[in-house]
Amino acid sequence: MTAATVIDLDVATVRDLNARLQALGRDSNLGPVHVRHPRGRHALAVGVSAPVDILLDGPVGYYAGGMNDGARIVIDGNAATGVAENMMAGLVRVRGDASQSAGATAHGGLLVIEGNAGARCGISLKGADIVVGGSVGHMSAFMAQSGTLVVCGDAGEALGDSLYEARLFVRGAVRSLGADCEEKPMGAAERALVAALLDRAGMAAIDAASFRCFGSARRLYHFHVDNAQAY
Repeated sequence: MTAATVIDLDVATVRDLNARLQALGRDSNLGPVHVRHPRGRHALAVGVSAPVDILLDGPVGYYAGGMNDGARIVIDGNAATGVAENMMAGLVRVRGDASQSAGATAHGGLLVIEGNAGARCGISLKGADIVVGGSVGHMSAFMAQSGTLVVCGDAGEALGDSLYEARLFVRGAVRSLGADCEEKPMGAAERALVAALLDRAGMAAIDAASFRCFGSARRLYHFHVDNAQAY
């Protein structure tokens, strides 16, 4: 096994860290990277395009793992605003809670938040999958276009407001649905999808049949005067 590369942010700068990670090629065989003392610093491990394992050993600030394109990033603590923002591929796992806008505009890959997520989780989601072990805040999946959000706890107000074709699954209570979001049938295909995502997230013990499914009512795709109050 290749020994881990240790980068201590009490010694190195965030610029040094990101420059080293971004310089790795897609065929890199670098062993795991252990980043010590992140101490809530912003923009850690952004823009990585190599299939490398990265451990951020502590809480992180804004946009950790942003623009990830193939790395497997584990955050051993809480994450501030915009974790995994605009992710293209790979994995970002938060072993704690995440603040607002987790997974914003993410196109691909898997974001796992083992705790709770704040407001606007999955805002403008564009194809990634998000699994939240706890609850999510208000306006989660706002304008989500594609992808999947699985919430094992509760959802706040205006879930799925102005939703396009993303699929939302909630196990607990939903405070309210946003404009053009409605409950859909939870069939065998939906249960299989949720079960597969829970398995990938390490939460396979949760029963996929205990979730409800939500999606777009498709009334706001084109302007119609009768729906003017909903825009």
